Amino acid sequence: MIADQKLLRIPGPSPIPPSIQQAMSKPMIGHRGQETKELLQRIKPKLKPVFGTEQDVLIIAGSGTSGLEAAVVNTVKPGDDVFVIVTGAFGDRFVKICEAYEIKVHRLDVDWGKAASPEVIKDYLNEHPEIKVVFTTYCETSTGVLNPVQKIAKTVHQHSEALVVVDGVSCIGAVEAKMDEWGIDVLVTGSQKAMMLPPGLTFIAASDRAWKVIEENEQARFYLDLRKYRDNLVKDSTPFTPGVSLLFGLEQVFHLMEEEGLQQVSKRHKLMMNMTRAAFRKLNIPLLTSDEAASPTVTAISPADFQAEQLRKVVNTEFGLSIAGGQQHLKGQIFRIGHMGYCSPADVLQIISTIEIGLKKINKCIELGQGTQAAQEIYLLQEDE
Repeated sequence: MIADQKLLRIPGPSPIPPSIQQAMSKPMIGHRGQETKELLQRIKPKLKPVFGTEQDVLIIAGSGTSGLEAAVVNTVKPGDDVFVIVTGAFGDRFVKICEAYEIKVHRLDVDWGKAASPEVIKDYLNEHPEIKVVFTTYCETSTGVLNPVQKIAKTVHQHSEALVVVDGVSCIGAVEAKMDEWGIDVLVTGSQKAMMLPPGLTFIAASDRAWKVIEENEQARFYLDLRKYRDNLVKDSTPFTPGVSLLFGLEQVFHLMEEEGLQQVSKRHKLMMNMTRAAFRKLNIPLLTSDEAASPTVTAISPADFQAEQLRKVVNTEFGLSIAGGQQHLKGQIFRIGHMGYCSPADVLQIISTIEIGLKKINKCIELGQGTQAAQEIYLLQEDE
């Protein structure tokens, strides 16, 4: 392979479009100067439709996990009861954050590869009226599951007074998000996945209900105090040093999204998901999730008759293609393909074709081209619709 050629197809960080790379290479400016103030003025309104909210979306210099921690420390305090829906490693991360702050966690474990059931959530909430916040993930990166957050939020509000906090790190910017309409109280995402930026920014929005709780919460916090970010954003500023170069890139992200159209962005991701899933079905390689639970941004594959790690090693060595492995108890059992952000159907065809060669290299019995053809047929089918 060419030494400098890397095909990054993990579920984040994702590839960066050239125009965004170029935008981030602009000369540095003073973070308290007029240029940064004007940059934030231009960015602020463009985040809202991505979240589906009329609320201001706060920008924090930090990874997606900093956004998850901010959601916890601003909405609950030690001793409060919360309900965490765990459908994979990142639901489990919410548990760990809550436990670090001595919050009483009620945990619902869902089999990895399956989506959360609103009915089960309803029953649990009816039995535990003391729960103040429900934490869930939209896309569970570790399994490729897209949880029905719209139905979950509706169920929570019908059967409790709890806030609904959603980790949208691996899908916001690629899937439909209607925070206000769906009744999501806090929504978090990060820069390095569907938002097409390097790691380093987290974005978070809160409902009026959530802001009331945040204002009254006695939990100590400093850098992650959302009140500071809200009050500074009103003045087109940030409470602490922002990632200025990432903000340059973020403005270009919105140019690209607006040029394509948010609805078309969502449609493209669903198409790439369908192409990928059709390919592995044709190759008779099991998928971890059902079609109903599948995420448009990452597909998890669960091979039955070859080693996932062996395939990952071959395609990386031969072609520089990076695909992800499993996490926690799925380590070595699955592999995951990211198809989010700066990714197109042409990229999916390249991925599938490359993996077919990798499968041949590890002596998996397949007919070359079958998976690629299945993906091609899905692409042509959607063109005819």
